[in-house]
Amino acid sequence: KIYVRMLLTIIINFIVGVLVGVSGIAGFLLPIYYISVMNLRSVEALALSFTAFIVSGALGSFNYYKKNLLNLRIAIILSIGSFFASFLGVKANLLIPEQIVQIILYTMVLLSGISILIRKNKENQKIKCNEFLLIVIGFVTGFICSISGAGGPIIVLPILLMLGIGIHEAVATSLFNSVFIGIPSSIGYILNSDLSIILPLIPAVILSHGAGVYFGSKNGNRINQDILKKTVAVFSILISMYKLISLF
Repeated sequence: KIYVRMLLTIIINFIVGVLVGVSGIAGFLLPIYYISVMNLRSVEALALSFTAFIVSGALGSFNYYKKNLLNLRIAIILSIGSFFASFLGVKANLLIPEQIVQIILYTMVLLSGISILIRKNKENQKIKCNEFLLIVIGFVTGFICSISGAGGPIIVLPILLMLGIGIHEAVATSLFNSVFIGIPSSIGYILNSDLSIILPLIPAVILSHGAGVYFGSKNGNRINQDILKKTVAVFSILISMYKLISLF
């Protein structure tokens, strides 16, 4: 049984990694998998998920940077707010009941899916917002991501697109930002997890998710982003509605 769980975890992390590398979104599927399929507590699910998000953010944003699709200035300023907010998000998560955490997660996934589905793309427009606004956006989204486990890009990406950043650059920026959400969140949740459960899985998560992200981000500019995002959005809406109904 443990080998089946390990193999399934490797497969899921690779598939989600490919989707994250291509589109910047879909990371929210990992905590849903850990909670719904592996029946882990939310703290262990988020520990494993944010560990994967660090890998996906680092590899994905690096590949986009090599293609000159990452605006480092925007990404760094945004990540300053997210980094400090993530500590608060983890603290808040650990203080609230398990069911409330899951409701927050699925609600954020539902809202993110809806926003992606109804949003109109605004390509090749220059972003016009100052450093303070970027830090505030990073702080708010970092807190929401770290407390819910929804993953950085699925929340940050729609905001960047609404600000007028092109799709590929927004993906690159949100992936970079997820590293600075993931580091404090991963450490915080791991320190409060049952290590006997997550330590055997962490190497498999890092390697399989990393491989998927690397493959996806290398080929992301070859895939129709609009179709992919709408597909992920519809799936996220359906699964989050199902899980919210089952919780109530």
